[in-house]
Formats: sequence, structure tokens, C-alpha cells
Amino acid sequence: MRLDKYLADNTELSRSLAKRELKNGTITCDGVMVKSSSFQVTEDTDVCWNHETVGVIHTRYLMLNKPVDTLCSNIDEVYPSVLGLIDLPLTERLRIAGRLDADTTGLVLLSEDGKWCHRITSPNYQCPKCYRVQLAEPLCATAEAQLAQGIELHGDGLTRPASLERLSDTEVRLTISEGKYHQVKRMFAALNNRVVGLHREQVGAVTLDESLAPGEWRALTQAEIDAFNR
Repeated sequence: MRLDKYLADNTELSRSLAKRELKNGTITCDGVMVKSSSFQVTEDTDVCWNHETVGVIHTRYLMLNKPVDTLCSNIDEVYPSVLGLIDLPLTERLRIAGRLDADTTGLVLLSEDGKWCHRITSPNYQCPKCYRVQLAEPLCATAEAQLAQGIELHGDGLTRPASLERLSDTEVRLTISEGKYHQVKRMFAALNNRVVGLHREQVGAVTLDESLAPGEWRALTQAEIDAFNR
């Protein structure tokens, strides 16, 4: 691999800035100063920038316990981006596989692996997502049957069948297999109710790690990664 590309892939430097650093003599390979951007390196080459080793950043797979008032976005807007919670280099390269609203908490999955993220978010894969839902009013007696048949959402048609587990009069666990805009809130609005708290507990076979406090994250295990590759 060209040295300028290696630097751009594994640091915050762009290709043009990497070439500038090379000209300035701040890059060494195996202890020798290199100024040529086309110099070929491998993963075994000891590349240093200002005397600090530049290691290869491999594809990352993460889970985050999203806190309230954060955005599943690559930039800070009204609320800060969840990417600011992840203490890793080049977080702007991470894709968010299934976004949550600012007031929704819980499991968020992230990776640079676009195909992996697509298996989670694409309607074609019907990846189930499980939410713990707090409601403003006791849920109607026919909710299970209506959700199993599908709920008509204005402008989006009929939802796919969803399953419901009642935890109390005003708290339920809902599992859906799609991700329409504000879907959970709109489904309960169609049942003449209102969502006052929403927390995603599970995506596919991956459950939010109970040891993660709001705002904390960890790398996925290989088994968790592979759960979306089947």
C-alpha cells in the first residue's frame, strides 16, 4: 500500500496532509525517514508519525448504550452526536446501523462495515428490534391482535406483524421487524395511546450489555458480529 494512503486510512490526516507531513520529515518507516508518498508499506511496517506508531485500524464493530438527548448522526446538531461518546480515532467513519430518536435510549450498533450494517437496517432482512415502551395510558385490550395484523400508518401503509408482551398496564415490550419513521410512537398513537419512554433492548440476536451505563460502549464479540452474517 502507498504510504500516503496508509496514513490517510489510519490517522486523521487526509492524503494531501499526509504528503505535507512526509515532505516535512515527520514520518519514518522502520526507523528511517521517508518522504516519498508512493513508498510501499505493509501491516508489518513500523510506521511512525512524530515518533508515535501509526497502527492499522481494522474494521470495528461496537455497541453503545445511547443516552437521552443525543443524536444518531455524524455531526452535532441540536443535540450532540453519539459518536462523541466513543473514545476512538476516526469515529466519523463509523456507520450507525439503525438510528434512534433523540429522546430514545438503548442499543445502537456501529461499524465501518457497510454490508454488515445493511443486514441490520434493510427491510429485506427483517431484522427484529425489541423495545421497552412506557405508555401514557393503559393499553387497550385488543392491542396484541391489532399489532399482529399490522397497524395502518398514514403515508406508510400497513406495518409488518409485531409482537407485544405486557409488563404492566402502561409498560410493554414490543418487537418489530422494520424501521419506519417514528414507527413505534406512531403505532401506539394509532392505538389511541402515547409513548412517554422508549428504550431499545435488542437488535437481532444481540442484546444490550447490562453492564453498560448510558453513554458507555464496548466492542462486539465475534459471536455477536457473526449473528448478522448468517
